[in-house]
This record gives sequence, structure tokens and C-alpha cells, in this order.
Amino acid sequence: MIEFGMPTLIENKTLEENIALCKELGLSFIELNMNFPEYQIDKLEDTEWFCKQAEEADIYYTIHLDENLNIADFNPLVREAYLETVRRTIEVAKQFVSLKNKHGNIEQPVTINMHMHHGIYITLPDKKVQMYERDFATYIAAFQKFIKFCEEWIGDSDIRIAIENTDGFRDYEKGAIEHMLASDCFVLTWDIGHSKATKETDVPFILLHKDKLKHFHIHDGKENPPKNHLALGDGEIDLAERLDFAKKCNLRCVLETKTIKALKESVEWIEESNYGKRI
Repeated sequence: MIEFGMPTLIENKTLEENIALCKELGLSFIELNMNFPEYQIDKLEDTEWFCKQAEEADIYYTIHLDENLNIADFNPLVREAYLETVRRTIEVAKQFVSLKNKHGNIEQPVTINMHMHHGIYITLPDKKVQMYERDFATYIAAFQKFIKFCEEWIGDSDIRIAIENTDGFRDYEKGAIEHMLASDCFVLTWDIGHSKATKETDVPFILLHKDKLKHFHIHDGKENPPKNHLALGDGEIDLAERLDFAKKCNLRCVLETKTIKALKESVEWIEESNYGKRI
């Protein structure tokens, strides 16, 4: 049976509110989002408190890194700050492994979800030039160092960094992702709403590496006009096909809507569609 969880919701101002909703809906885990002030690294490092709340609710956590995380930033001071954030986040995730093993699927790692930062571009009269594409050697060197560091930091812990598709992988990003996926420390997150809103441009690349898929972000979406983070059933995605794929591949799924109402509607859709959920 697929294991479903929920994202951190902006309507819930505390962890306790998120946990209460997670428990009410019978979901298995919460993806703690480091874009929120209450889930910054200095807050997450109070792992004893976080684990206590999860234990009492019979749930566990995954983590979503700050979307601004930019491993290849040209400014070495900024780049070092992001690397240190990842290092400390991995240390937090290590404390969440036993929670996952006790309350979730022991075959799945604790995932730390990350986006690929596109970097800046320069607008010319006839085109836009992506700086990471222009200076690809510098860009890829930063990721090679990142991979080496993550391998040292993670070691043999049951933790993986999951790279998520957003608004279409750039070619230079695919090059970096190929390097990361060659390491056992990195896997993929397939966000089916994002891929729908970008006319499934990332799907061939994702399926090429389907053996590295470990995590799903599930919400409905539309192509014209592009929309995502809709409640399940409110868009154009063949959800049954995607969920059958997730089930076959034993993937953990975040019901990544943005409102409580849409999350509840999505849970109802899951139940009515006989995909079930852990209670």
C-alpha cells in the first residue's frame, strides 16, 4: 500500500497544528519545509522535541530544503552557507531515521528534497544567456564538490537527497543531476503536477532514471493555462496511471496541495479510488 504524507501548510502556524491535521487524515508523515521560518535549521536541530511530537502522533518526517538553496552560487561565501545548511540538515535527518523505521516504510530512506537553482541570466538584445550554461565548467565543479561532501556527511545513514523537477530541467542542470545520480546518496523526486504544467518535458529524463526514483509529490495540474498544486481530481493528470507507477516502484507520496481544503479533498479522492492510506 502506498504511504501518503502531507506538506507543511501555510495555514498551520505551528508544528502541532500540522501534526494534528496529519493524524486526523490518517497520513503517515509530514515534509518539513525549510522555506518556513519555524523550520529553519536552528529550529530543526531541536530534534528531541520534533521526535517527541512525532512519536506521540505515530508519524515521521521528511525534509524539504529551502528553494533558494544554490549549491553553485558564484559567491564563495554564499555557497559555503548553503553547503553548511545541507550538512546540518543531514545531521537532523539522521535523528529522524529511527522515527521512519518505527512509523513508516523501513525500505524507504529519509529523503531531503531539493530543487535545482537555475541561477541568473543576462538579457541580450536577441536572447537570454544563463550564466551556469556559459560557465558550465565552474558550475559542474561546484556540484562535484557537493557530491563528495554529501557522501562524507551521509556515510552509511539511511538518508538520500532527492532532486525534484520544477519548471523544466535546463540542459546544464541535467548534466549536474547525472553526476549526482551516479552517487548512492542521491535519488529523484517526481513532482507530477510540475511536470504536467510544463507539458511533461521532464518525463523522458525522469523515466530514463526511474531506478533512482524514491519520492513523489502528487497534486493535480493543467497544461493550458499551466496550473499545479490542485486537489486530486481537479486537473487533467491521469492520476491512476501515476499512482499505479508509484505503487509498482514502492514510492513514498506527498499530497502536495497548498491548502487544508485541497488536502482533505485529495485524501477523499485517494480513499474513494481504492489506493488506500495508512491509518
